[in-house]
Amino acid sequence: MKIIVVGGSGTIGKAVVNELAKRHSVVVVGHVQGEVQVDITDVKSIEKMYQTIGKVDAVVSTTGSLHFGPLPELKAEHYQIGLQSKLMGQVNLVLVGLNYVNDAGSFTLTSGILSDDPIRFGSSASMVNGAIDGFVKGAAIEMPRQIRINVVSPNVVTESMSKFEAYFRGFESVPAARVALAYSKSVEGAQTGQVYRVW
Repeated sequence: MKIIVVGGSGTIGKAVVNELAKRHSVVVVGHVQGEVQVDITDVKSIEKMYQTIGKVDAVVSTTGSLHFGPLPELKAEHYQIGLQSKLMGQVNLVLVGLNYVNDAGSFTLTSGILSDDPIRFGSSASMVNGAIDGFVKGAAIEMPRQIRINVVSPNVVTESMSKFEAYFRGFESVPAARVALAYSKSVEGAQTGQVYRVW
C-alpha cells in the first residue's frame, strides 16, 4: 500500500512510520519536515499536499496543536487553536482526501485519552479529542467507495513523559511502538468507525 503519514516526524508519527514502512510505501508529511510539507489549518495547503503525492491507499494523521492552560484564564482564541488545528485540520484531511484515497482505502486520525480521563489545564484537549472521536463514528456510516475511517486515542507516550509528566501524574505511559500497533490495526485491518484506545 501507499500510505501518507501526516505528522510522521513527531514522536508517535515516527513510530507509526517505522511500523508501516516494514510492509508498505510510506510518504512522511510534516509541517516543516518530511518529504512533503503541509499546514493542516489551511485547506489549500492540504489540497496541494494531495496533488503532490497523488492517489494513496491510506492516510494516517498523528498531528494537531492544542492549548493547555487554567480554565479561568482561557479565552475563545485559546480554544480556537485546537479547533482549527487538531480537529478541523484532521477533518479537512478527510474531506479533501476523499478525492485522493483509493477504493477500500482508509483514514486513521488521532484523538487522545483526555476525552475520557481529563486532567487539570486540559479542557481544550478533552473537548477536541471528544469531537474527533465523534466525527469518526459519524463519518464512518457515510464513507463512500468502501473507504474506512478510525481514530487512535493514545495515552501519554513514554517518550514524551519528560516533557508532560507534570500534567500526567499517576498516568501509566505507553511506548510509542505500542501505540503504533493501533495505527497498523486500523490501516491493515477491516474495521471502521472504531476508537482504538491505547491506554
